[in-house]
Amino acid sequence: MARHNREGIGSDQEGFEYRVSYQPDWLRHVKVTRRLPSGRQSTMTLFRNPAEFQERAPGSQVRTRITCPEQEVDLEVTVRGDQARVSRCTVTCRVPAEEGTGTDEITFTLENNLPSAPGSGF
Repeated sequence: MARHNREGIGSDQEGFEYRVSYQPDWLRHVKVTRRLPSGRQSTMTLFRNPAEFQERAPGSQVRTRITCPEQEVDLEVTVRGDQARVSRCTVTCRVPAEEGTGTDEITFTLENNLPSAPGSGF
């Protein structure tokens, strides 16, 4: 039986704080990519699952939700079926630009490569 989602937080390159609701036996980390004011693109780890291994096999459906009211971000990714075959999901969204006019793009990359515990058999 799958476990309930856990909650975590992380900050991006601009200091915006995001809340991450994640399935503890599927998600390894979330990376965020955005263009900096200098024009350079930057990717960093927004959130890392503190678990080193899966305690159980993920259920038939896993959800990851990322929210940041300040950036008007509220997205949820659902993976159904065989999560072992899905190793990465990428979602790009538009957020209000820092200068107050227009929008910027940010990309979230969710990665599933949290290993099974040694001897777990799943």
